[in-house]
Amino acid sequence: MNTVSRIISIVISLSLLFLIFNLVRKNKLKEKYALLWLLTGSVIFILAIFQNLLNWITIALGIKMPINTVFFLGIFFILLINIHFSLVISNLSEQNKKIAQKLALLEAELKNLLRHE
Repeated sequence: MNTVSRIISIVISLSLLFLIFNLVRKNKLKEKYALLWLLTGSVIFILAIFQNLLNWITIALGIKMPINTVFFLGIFFILLINIHFSLVISNLSEQNKKIAQKLALLEAELKNLLRHE
């Protein structure tokens, strides 16, 4: 990876880490959701700093250029984050459905009680 690519990778990873820390600090992002983002930024930062590690991973994965390895790993982590959020959304949808059903039953019971008064 050339010097410009390394600097850009470092700046992007540090910006991502700074953004995530600020969002957590301002309570706009929960810690449990920030972990994968922090891991992504940290891995990109480490690979940009330690060129030999990046070269070793590039060779091990059979990728031609180290910067492509950085992009590949970034996309991989984003895929993990999307899967994680899909699981969270699925869980929240199920909870929402159950709450709506309970609310409908309670409303029906309340109407029934009000009719019999």
